[in-house]
Amino acid sequence: MQNLIQVAGIKDRREAQMLLKIGVDWLGFPFRLPVHKEDISEAAAAAIIASLEPPHAGVLITYLADPREILQLCQKLGTGKVQLHGEIALSQLHQLKEIAPQLFVIKSLIVKPGNFAHLRSQVKQFGSLVDAFITDTHDPRTGADGATGKTHDWSVSRRLVAISSRPIILAGGLNPANVRSAILQVRPAGVDVHTGVEDASGRKDARKAAAFVAEARAAFTLAGSSEWASR
Repeated sequence: MQNLIQVAGIKDRREAQMLLKIGVDWLGFPFRLPVHKEDISEAAAAAIIASLEPPHAGVLITYLADPREILQLCQKLGTGKVQLHGEIALSQLHQLKEIAPQLFVIKSLIVKPGNFAHLRSQVKQFGSLVDAFITDTHDPRTGADGATGKTHDWSVSRRLVAISSRPIILAGGLNPANVRSAILQVRPAGVDVHTGVEDASGRKDARKAAAFVAEARAAFTLAGSSEWASR
């Protein structure tokens, strides 16, 4: 599979179909969130995920940390991929892999000023228990981790890419205007966008999404990025 493009915050089937048609790979569905409201019902998300055919996939994005709750929600949605966006203990990840060894796990790395040493430690600690990492932005004003519409220090993400044994997805404030430079600087295995391809009403805009995909694909080609290894 070519380098990954994920769009998060899908609101309905029509939006999902539009994104797939223009070349998006994975669709992200945030649930059980401490800050943001959910975009769609769990039943509607499950219906969209059930309609997807490989290599397309739906990804649960959640702040849940209890392994059994994570697995139960994945089963309810019918997805084998989860993005863990909140704090989770090493012991909890061990347990999750024990009860769901085939689950594709993406662990967030939230970039804040001066926390590279902490993120480097997480990459080393969690690397054997996850399938990928995703770097994202913390907004101190709202307390949100992700879906902030704000970029972070890309040099931190670049350094994490250099030391990680797992693929790293870049997120945080990406949009059609900056995704090319972000990829060329960071050299991630994939990119994730949420608010950067939305219109004023908060819905995904087809022109913005198409421009984002085109810019991302062009940048991956220029960067000579290796293909995303997915299962």
